[in-house]
Amino acid sequence: MTVLWIIAGAIFAVAALVVLARLIAGPTLIDRLIASDVLLTTLILVVGAEMLINGHTRTIPLMVVLGATAILSSVAVARFISRAGAEPALLDEAEAEDDDAHL
Repeated sequence: MTVLWIIAGAIFAVAALVVLARLIAGPTLIDRLIASDVLLTTLILVVGAEMLINGHTRTIPLMVVLGATAILSSVAVARFISRAGAEPALLDEAEAEDDDAHL
């Protein structure tokens, strides 16, 4: 049974390293957002596996907080991206008004 826990821990570690690489190298903000969500999900799974191994439920509040953090960060970044996507059009209009004012 201990061998299974070691294998599960190794799988979690490899998953976290791969996701961390995507988090650092991800070319876009969306890639980094998805990688951070996957990393938080992996962390929740690690905490759940630790609960199973040790036979307790003391870390359920930690899992809830990690889940809430993942949801709130996704919403915040999605709102930021949606507003950032609208800004270039606003900047173009402001530049056009400035050009009209100089004529």
